[in-house]
Order: sequence, then structure tokens, then C-alpha cells
Amino acid sequence: MRAFVFPGQGSQKVGMGAELAQASAVAREVFQEVDEALGQNLFRIMTEGPEDQLTLTENAQPAIMANTIAVLRVLEKEGGVALADKADFVAGHSLGEYTALCAAGAFSLADTARLLKLRGRSMQAAVPVGVGAMAALLGADIEKATALAEAAAEGTLPETGAKLVCTVANDNDPGQVVLSGHRQAIERAIEVVKDFGIKRAVALPVSAPFHCPLMQPAAEAMAEALDRTRPGALRVALFANVTAAMVSDPAEIQRLLVEQVTGRVRWRESAIAMHAAGVERFVELGGKVVGPMIKRSAGEVEVTAANTMAEIEELARTL
Repeated sequence: MRAFVFPGQGSQKVGMGAELAQASAVAREVFQEVDEALGQNLFRIMTEGPEDQLTLTENAQPAIMANTIAVLRVLEKEGGVALADKADFVAGHSLGEYTALCAAGAFSLADTARLLKLRGRSMQAAVPVGVGAMAALLGADIEKATALAEAAAEGTLPETGAKLVCTVANDNDPGQVVLSGHRQAIERAIEVVKDFGIKRAVALPVSAPFHCPLMQPAAEAMAEALDRTRPGALRVALFANVTAAMVSDPAEIQRLLVEQVTGRVRWRESAIAMHAAGVERFVELGGKVVGPMIKRSAGEVEVTAANTMAEIEELARTL
């Protein structure tokens, strides 16, 4: 069995999509459709920068999706490979879940772009800049990371008296867990990381504390948006971030996408669950980020990635 997987935020870089657009009219159509849906020249930001514009959450999220769907469309239309024929499941890391749903036919490309633009904007607006933070824990398993998060969240915010938030945002693989919450709590976690038997902690260059309870205003914004733009039927079942389980019912997916904004990305568990369901081969489109995490989590599986024209052609030959 085979799963197609899709990367999340952090996989963006200036120049993305340029080579593909040069080589393929199919890719150019994707980038043009996304630009028209958003009413902005996102493709120019993707290919020329500036970097600080591309890393803005509201640009990075639709940009990563657009690049990935361009890879998929080239594979389908020029490589003659239909996702629905070759994939048993799809899954995506955080925003990649929307890419996966677009790939599986639950959302149109234009709707996916608009949803991600709003998701990025509302996640950015949920918490004032400087109030939240995130940190990657290296050499940490989920138990150690959870203990550290609980210790770091003790106490209250001096300004408001609100309880400090520090939770596991991403359980990526057996050696990498990401914490999210109030800046004070994240800084405290970084300071005491060694006390919990964790190798080290790295503050992440993000503008908001994703996948934690502080994102509740963004979850409410997405609930409204997804009420207006509901997912349709899927051609391929999804393994959802927040449950690490298979789902194909559109109403259930709609609910999980709202929960995903504040909930944990259970990527390690998803990899293990997909492998347990019989997946032996994972194909990452649009990046080379989530595949290696799957390999470290699920063990004896084959992981391939396609991003460039040459890689897409090679993938088409092997599928």
C-alpha cells in the first residue's frame, strides 16, 4: 500500500516553484489560479521574495500548498499518474492537511488557497506578536516533552494573571517534539531542558504559537470559514493530524480541521498508524521534510520525494 504525504510550514524558501513553472504549463496554471483566487501575486513572492514576505504565515501557508499541488498536477497530467489510482491514503503536516484534502478532491484549488490565507491570517492575529513562542526539542520523546511542558506552564502571566500555557504542539518523530505556548513558559522550558533528559531545545523562528490553546480565536475563524466552504467527498481517505486515524466522512473532516488549529499534530503516531494499516511506501510531494520523520517513526518503510521536474519524471516511472 502507498500513502502520499504533504509538507507543512517551514518548508518554504525563496525560489520555490520557479523551475517547475519554467518547465511546465500545467504548473504555471496552478500558480496563476492561486494568484487569482487570492487577488495577489503570491507566485512572485514565492520565486523572488523578499524572504520576510514569504515567511509571513498568511503567505507561507498558501505558497507551500500551491507548490505542492503544482508538483501533483504535473505528475498527474504530464506523468499520467492519477493520485486516486496510486494512493491508498493521504496525510499532511498541519497546513499540509489542507493540501492533502485538495489532492484528494475534497476542496478545489481556489478554495484551498483562500482557506489557507485565512488560516494563516487568523493564526497570526490570534496572539499579539511577542506574547507566544515555539521551541523544538531534540532528543526528546513524547513523555519527556510532556513532563517538561507541564513544568514550564506552572504559574501565571504577570500582566493579566492568566494561567501560563505550554503544550506539545507537534509530535513529529521519536526524537523531535515541538512545544508551543506563552513566550515566558517556552523560555523557561528551554532553560531547564537538560533537567528532563532532553538533549537540547531550539527556539523556532515563528510569529505565533501554533497548535496550542492560545489559537482558539483562529479556530473560531476557521469554524466559520469551513461552514461556508465545506469539504466534499474524498477520492482517497485521510489520516488526520489530531486523531492519527483514518477518516473519510466530510463532516468529520470539517470538525477535525477546526480542532487541528489548537490541537496537537500527531505525526509520529500517524506514521505508525499508516504503516500498521499496511502502507509500505510513502511519497512526499513538494518537499523533503515529513518523509524522513515518517522513516524515523515507522521504521521499515520506503520513502521517496518529488519536487523538481526530474524527480517527478522519475517518480512517474516507478509508480
